[in-house]
Amino acid sequence: MADFVNHMLFGIYPYIALAVLALGSIIRYDREPYSWRSGSSQLLRRKQLMWGSVLFHAGVLVIFFGHLGGLLTPIAIFDALGIPHSSKQILAIIAGGIAGVLAFAGATLLLHRRLFDPRIRKTSSFSDIMILLLLWVQLLLGLGTIPVSMQHLDGHEMVKFMTWAQGIFTFQGDASSYVADANIVFKLHLVLGLTILLLFPFTRLVHMLSAPVRYVWRPGYQVVRSRKLGLRHG
Repeated sequence: MADFVNHMLFGIYPYIALAVLALGSIIRYDREPYSWRSGSSQLLRRKQLMWGSVLFHAGVLVIFFGHLGGLLTPIAIFDALGIPHSSKQILAIIAGGIAGVLAFAGATLLLHRRLFDPRIRKTSSFSDIMILLLLWVQLLLGLGTIPVSMQHLDGHEMVKFMTWAQGIFTFQGDASSYVADANIVFKLHLVLGLTILLLFPFTRLVHMLSAPVRYVWRPGYQVVRSRKLGLRHG
């Protein structure tokens, strides 16, 4: 039973999440282009938004590219460059820890602003609060992996997740077996990360996929006011 659950979560669920991420984003961009935005509330409590947004985005960008490069770079490349797994593990702990603290502080400010300012809470949708709360928990779990990683400074634990991630992208049927004995904190971190990818196309996070270039030629809204309706109300 445990092997079945592990295979479902780390062998099948990743493909479901990635498929929904890709197809959902394409369909939303095609069918609802005007919903492809961040939905900023910067007119309300702007100072807290500025600090929270800067800290959150700075930390998340480092974490994202660190995870992307760290997990998907073939292990053979690190070996060819003479970079030991222990050094990579220590770098990940230090750089990821600093970026994680920054992102967590920023997410806390943004979440506090969303939940405890009555005006912002009223203008926030369920998905706005839900995705921010999930990101906050995900960052907390990420920071929670640091004490566990410090017990494996030889880098062996990190190699497991590199092998798993690369196994998923190369369609290895037994990829889930590489993380079967991983610590529960890592497993929760992975599952929640995949869930965030699954929900990505249905939230404001989609703005991360595009630079604001298309807005230059995208047709805008046209507000039409009826003369008859105006006279009637007048």
